[in-house]
Amino acid sequence: MSEETKKKDENKPLEDTRDDSTESEVIEFEFNEDGEEDLKKTLKKLREDLKVCKKEKEEYLTGWQKERADFANYKKAEDDRKAMLSEAMRERILTKFLGVIDSFNMAFANKEAWEKVDENWRKGVEYIYGQMNTIFEEYDVKPIGVVGEKFDPNFHHSMELVPTDKKELDHTVSDVIQKGYKLGERVIRATRVNVYEYKE
Repeated sequence: MSEETKKKDENKPLEDTRDDSTESEVIEFEFNEDGEEDLKKTLKKLREDLKVCKKEKEEYLTGWQKERADFANYKKAEDDRKAMLSEAMRERILTKFLGVIDSFNMAFANKEAWEKVDENWRKGVEYIYGQMNTIFEEYDVKPIGVVGEKFDPNFHHSMELVPTDKKELDHTVSDVIQKGYKLGERVIRATRVNVYEYKE
């Protein structure tokens, strides 16, 4: 290195390379009238500073905990909303297929006519019907409403009252007009029924 370069380097002002973010806060000492350090005042000031720091820490911690709880509540609400939407879509789609099942049931209702249908064609239709029922079972869709059970407005929709002289049949299902279905424990379509009404 030449003498000239050395002189330039010596005259060059030193750069402050300290990182302000890593510097600790400077402690300010209190001095008495004699110029000596007053430990009591310094200690008092440090305690006050510590109190402020603790208060700020508690505020930050409380704020963070509140934000965390708010986020957890939001996430739960969002998960619940998605689950409800998914369940509603599933119910809507499955309900559309109830009409298809009704068509199969109507075709099978007249046994005499059904037996006259070509055997291969009949087996094919019955196989498709079986597939539909398997899908319904997988999605927890079950038929409800049978002849002889007690009428329940939660599960049945009364179409007609059928008079009977048998008291034990009063308010029981006499005929199933259209099958009803449950999705899980929720009725997605009530069973259309005729109901016995006791008359002396």
